[in-house]
Amino acid sequence: MEAQVGAVLGPDLLPFETLVLQLMSPGNEQRGQAEQLFNYCKQHHPEALVMKMVHTLQASQQVEVRAMSAILLRKLITKDDVSLWPQLNASVQTTVKAQLLICVQREEGKSILKKLCDTVAELAAGILEEGMWPELLPFMFQCVSSDSPKLQESALLMFAQLAQYMGPQLRSHLPTLHAVFQQSLSANTSSDVRIAALRATTSFVQTLESQQERDGFQDLLPGMMQTLSLALNNHEEATAQEALEMFIEVAGSEPRFLRRQLVEVVGHMLQIAEAGELEEGTRHLAVEFLLTLAEARERAPGMMRKLPQFIGRLFATLMKMLLDIEDEAAWHSAEVEDEEAGESSNYEVGQECLDRLAISLGGKTILPVASQLLPAFVTDQDWKKRHAALITLAQIAEGCAKQVMIKNLEPVVSMILNSFQDPHPRVRWAAINAIGQLSTDLGPDLQQQYHQQVLPALARAMDDFQNPRVQAHAAAAILNFSESCTPEILTPYLDGIISKLLVLLQNGRKMVQEGALTALASVADSAQSHFQAYYDSVMPYLKAILTNATDKSNRMLRAKSMECISLVGMAVGKDKFRDDAKQVMEVLMNLQGSQMEDDDPTIGYMLQAWARLCKCLGQEFLPYMGVVMPPLLRSAQLKPDVTITDADSEDEDEDDDDSVETITIGDKKIGIKTSVLEEKATACNMLCCYADELKEGFFPWIDQVAPILVPLLKFYFHEEVRKAAVSAMPDLLRSSKLAVEKGQAHGRDESYIKQLSDYIIPPLVEALHKEPETEICASMLDSLNECIQIVGTLLDSGQIKSIVDEFKQVLTASSTRRRERSERTKTEDFDVEESELLEEENEQEEEVFDQVGECIGTLIKTYKAAFLPYFDELMSFITPSLGKERTAEERRIAICIFDDVAEQCGEAAIKYYDTFLPFLLEFCRDPNPDVRQAAVYGIGVCAQFGGSKFVPVVREALARLNEVISQPSSRDADNVMATDNAVSALGKICQFQRECIDVAQVLPAWLSFLPVKGDLVEAKLVHEQLCVMVERSDPYLLGLNYQFLPKVISVFAEVLAGGTELVTEQTANRIVNLLRHLQQTMPPAALSSTWASLEPQQQATLQSVLSSHVPSQS
Repeated sequence: MEAQVGAVLGPDLLPFETLVLQLMSPGNEQRGQAEQLFNYCKQHHPEALVMKMVHTLQASQQVEVRAMSAILLRKLITKDDVSLWPQLNASVQTTVKAQLLICVQREEGKSILKKLCDTVAELAAGILEEGMWPELLPFMFQCVSSDSPKLQESALLMFAQLAQYMGPQLRSHLPTLHAVFQQSLSANTSSDVRIAALRATTSFVQTLESQQERDGFQDLLPGMMQTLSLALNNHEEATAQEALEMFIEVAGSEPRFLRRQLVEVVGHMLQIAEAGELEEGTRHLAVEFLLTLAEARERAPGMMRKLPQFIGRLFATLMKMLLDIEDEAAWHSAEVEDEEAGESSNYEVGQECLDRLAISLGGKTILPVASQLLPAFVTDQDWKKRHAALITLAQIAEGCAKQVMIKNLEPVVSMILNSFQDPHPRVRWAAINAIGQLSTDLGPDLQQQYHQQVLPALARAMDDFQNPRVQAHAAAAILNFSESCTPEILTPYLDGIISKLLVLLQNGRKMVQEGALTALASVADSAQSHFQAYYDSVMPYLKAILTNATDKSNRMLRAKSMECISLVGMAVGKDKFRDDAKQVMEVLMNLQGSQMEDDDPTIGYMLQAWARLCKCLGQEFLPYMGVVMPPLLRSAQLKPDVTITDADSEDEDEDDDDSVETITIGDKKIGIKTSVLEEKATACNMLCCYADELKEGFFPWIDQVAPILVPLLKFYFHEEVRKAAVSAMPDLLRSSKLAVEKGQAHGRDESYIKQLSDYIIPPLVEALHKEPETEICASMLDSLNECIQIVGTLLDSGQIKSIVDEFKQVLTASSTRRRERSERTKTEDFDVEESELLEEENEQEEEVFDQVGECIGTLIKTYKAAFLPYFDELMSFITPSLGKERTAEERRIAICIFDDVAEQCGEAAIKYYDTFLPFLLEFCRDPNPDVRQAAVYGIGVCAQFGGSKFVPVVREALARLNEVISQPSSRDADNVMATDNAVSALGKICQFQRECIDVAQVLPAWLSFLPVKGDLVEAKLVHEQLCVMVERSDPYLLGLNYQFLPKVISVFAEVLAGGTELVTEQTANRIVNLLRHLQQTMPPAALSSTWASLEPQQQATLQSVLSSHVPSQS
């Protein structure tokens, strides 16, 4: 090896050139040997290797050798993890720096020069700050002001790179840089210099930290735009596309930099987007720029809505792109799945961008524009225009869904349904597509208002045997429609729809049969027990497909029959399904034992079908678990199929592969095969289903499943996998706890639950700490709450502390996100629509706070006063939510947390009353009924447990409660819960603060508010309290000469009439005994006048109750 090294690193250039060429060799063996030798040099002779490469860059005559040497050198001396730079002695470092600058001056090859500039900039990024390359900046300024366009371009490319790495350190040079960029962007420089100057300018604009610094660069915008114009005028579209990509970067990261000249910039981009003579790629980039600006909501909220003309023009341009479609025979023959036959890249961009535009700008802005353009399109002679109108409607539905489109549904639905009659099948397909999309985006409103028109229209479309693709799509739209449909709406149409779907199952093409199966499955899922009437006619067809569709071309058909059978089984229930289920499971078991190809869709469908069969059969499914679990565990353990390449490597094939998703992290591009991830996600979801459904029956599998799912709490490649792992955690704990309690845990005791809890809860808390998605954070907290409820007091103090610390972290992160959002409200263009979108985003934060509140509540209920030291730590994170500027939901959550503390910790919680009681009293008047409910409930709790601490506020509390109860609208559906809780609180004041109030006045007032019928939990407590007072013959309650007795008896009658809804069975029995006692002991005159005052219905209830011993049940 050393002899080879001597030759390669010796004075002769040829051996090293040969090595470099071998490193690029397509032959694995030759390349492998070269890599071995190169790595040996790197490890044992780093300085000689680096010097040899620098020499080769200057001396080699072979272009590809110089190019590869530039790449290798950059990797050797700049990549952090493998950099040789720190190992080189000072004199070698000095030589390398000097030689690199000489190479930049001398190199003539354009692509090699770019690679050299990259190397210089990346090396500088690591050492310039430490003052270790003082010659570089003077060299760059010298190049940029030289007469050589090549050197000017090189210097600008290095400035662009350096901005990325160390923009702030170059701040002292901003005035000079500004002048340099201005000069380089001018029309009299070369095209290459201008584009390099544009790259440097856009890089700097994105790294400048203050608005003021960015404003200083604003006057460069005309020169930047001119660079783009000149490239287009000179027909240099590749250069123009490069420029457009840079503008897109600025639009995404610093959109407000463009604000002062927005009209000009946007106008220019629209012209490019509209220019039919330009290449599609150029026009698409201009559209992408405009959309990026529209989507830059966090940095420039509302800015683009201030340009109404722009929106109309862009919308029209996108609709025009939808006309670029051909009526291909492949679409009509419907032999293959390909729905996109005849669609161009223009069409695809138009379609995707209409969706994005509507989502980013919202319905109030988009719908008026659409309603100007759509009517002319939908009535045009050209089928392409009619088709475009319907595709547009489907694409904008999601963005316009919020109330706006729902309010304007009539014209939209009639436009679409009229097109069901269109002479051209592609237009009919687009109309069905629009109804399907609207069913998803505007459900359930669309279903409730238009089922009478839509379902018959879809049923008729299924008769179009000339156009199987239309039939299949009508079946698919039935699926979309039924997903947001109640059984009541769907049932009247079942005869017609199911008979049509059965016809398609027998007579259709494979594509039509698959669509019919999916639709049947969805209809059964929505109709639930109403599907029983059709079971006997449907199931034989489904079983026939399952057993007969065995060849490769029918794999998807068989897979969908599994889905359909399992959903039908769940809809009709196990008694109806049991016999067929056994046959179906035999088929599935045989299939499972057979060899299937990796891309066979049967695997995923089968995993889901088994889980549904389990849900349907419950514990009867247990004998099949031995068959189901091994392949499921294999799928859940699939490793993500990941490829990692350099971000700047040009790998064209990968970008076009739909089955690979790519993400860029730093300087690496990560490609992940999506089918593997989807199978893994399905398997994890199914594991959840089994654990949830089988409860203690799942116990034998816990020791295998927990080690698979717990690490997946941090599986960042796929959200669905994480979500499944999160929701499985409490299911696993519950299964183990039930198994131990029921003696089905193979001799394991509570120590096993503790062991499992220790295995699950700390990783769940740690995953919560790292979770990037707010929505999944909320799910993790919900899951954690369930886990704490299940394990109770098994948590140790260290675990409680880490949980509490995590709550602090979660609440801090949430308030940071809110603060960043509220900054948006201060920008010039912030408007009503932005405000609505902001509210939606903040609702997720409320959900996070709510889940934290629920967890704290569970910990308080579990540990009582022992939890208060931790609660003290959390106080400063909770009390800010009581502020007036906070949302009603935040106020409610904060009050509920205190209510739990006061209720569960009794006297130990009195120290918090000074902080919270004033808020409770204030929030009795809150406009939001949920806040009022939490506040009045808290007042009742404080009256019960607060003793003398509550006395000073009794009068005010009574007044506030009275206000809540006696409002004219207090019994409305929205307010009844708050009212009932106020009545309950009033009762607690009467019971626990009796000596501080005028009982003779307050108690009859309380009685007059009974019975309580809204809040069924409080109802049972209040009516028990009434029973206790009557049992004690409370004189203030019954009144002088029994004057209030008729009211008491009428309340009892109403309560008993409600069965066990308004009262517990125990209290009902006590009430009946009381009534019998009163019957026997009261003076006859008082008794008959009381009886006479009752309503006939109340008399009937009491007669029936008193004549039997058992209280009535509802």
